[in-house]
Amino acid sequence: MTTKPAFASDDAARDALTIEDVRAAAARIKGAVVRTPMMRSITLSQIAGCEIWLKFENLQFTAAYKERGALNALLHLSEEQKRRGVIAASAGNHSQGLSYHGTRLGVPVTIVMPRTTPTVKVMQTESVGGNVVLEGETYDDAYAYARQLEKERGLTFIHPFDDPLVAAGQGTVGLEMLEDVPDLDCIVVPIGGGGLISGIATVADAINPAIEMVGVQAELFPSMYARIKGKEMDCGGDTLAEGIAVKAPGEFTSRIIASLVDDILLVDEKALETAVSLLLQIEKTVVEGAGAAGLAAVLENPERFAGKKVGLVLCGGNIDTRLLANVLLRDLARQGRLARLRITLQDRPGALFKVMREFNEHNVNIIEIYHQRIFTSLPAKGLITDIECEARDRKQVDALVKALRSKGYLVDLVELN
Repeated sequence: MTTKPAFASDDAARDALTIEDVRAAAARIKGAVVRTPMMRSITLSQIAGCEIWLKFENLQFTAAYKERGALNALLHLSEEQKRRGVIAASAGNHSQGLSYHGTRLGVPVTIVMPRTTPTVKVMQTESVGGNVVLEGETYDDAYAYARQLEKERGLTFIHPFDDPLVAAGQGTVGLEMLEDVPDLDCIVVPIGGGGLISGIATVADAINPAIEMVGVQAELFPSMYARIKGKEMDCGGDTLAEGIAVKAPGEFTSRIIASLVDDILLVDEKALETAVSLLLQIEKTVVEGAGAAGLAAVLENPERFAGKKVGLVLCGGNIDTRLLANVLLRDLARQGRLARLRITLQDRPGALFKVMREFNEHNVNIIEIYHQRIFTSLPAKGLITDIECEARDRKQVDALVKALRSKGYLVDLVELN
């Protein structure tokens, strides 16, 4: 049985959200959100060295669990609040979940987003009925303006995470997980503001306190990790897990996490990319960076989870298709199945042909060839050629490089970070 970390406000945190609140939310939203499947991944279990169970929240209508908390909050509105409408500041999944269910219930929804929000996110939110207002350069600017409009227009603000009603709705994910697989040893949950893990941890603690609760954050945005650990850490950067890229975690959720969550792990960008790629290749399911954070943490800490029965929440699947393509290609490059060789040649007839023969001998497929004659430090009769190629694995590429070098060619393998 695990021992939960001590926290000065344990009782207050527990009283603020109970399993009864979550069960009431489950009854309230039943039939209006998808009861997503919980499935064991045989292949990922073999790779990770533990028993992996996946909760497919990316199969919600708006492709994220956020619908649950948004709907629970909407269903608590008075008739007057419904008539006036609701408002939120979000450039992510909360905006779509709130807009979809608000429109479905006849509640006007206003979403304030920073002007820097990608057009695709604005369009996705508008397509499910949200009225988008662009204001400010950052989320903080958008949040401040949303609170201003809340007062000016008499709207009801629905926070994306720091709200007991929202957290109760998100906790229904945990109820379903433990209904389907009651003997989990551990549940690993991505953390942004903390609403999802607060709800799930409340459920797990009430049903079986021995279940280990582990949170995951991106290394670039360790806000909740820093708060719980009492550290000063920088937050910022271009993370693949933008869905959990939160600089200021919730006050309400922080109390629950400090009380009920055993540990928080950090994962780097490479681990997130690998996890996104594995889920698509093995499970044939598309997840965003935040949705893959749990798997990334398990794969990066094999000794910690070895032999355990682990539940992972695939919390969202909203990823830009071009970004997904980049992630998949980068993963192929890390595996050695795609490579770029930089070869120095003499600029004379037949030079490239001789190199091509080596690719043919080693059965390595050439995808693209780039010649560079001008912007180089080589003599005027020299050139650099970059050749992108496709192979079975890294061994095949290494054999090709060895053969080229044995014939006197200067060859560099362009590596990814």
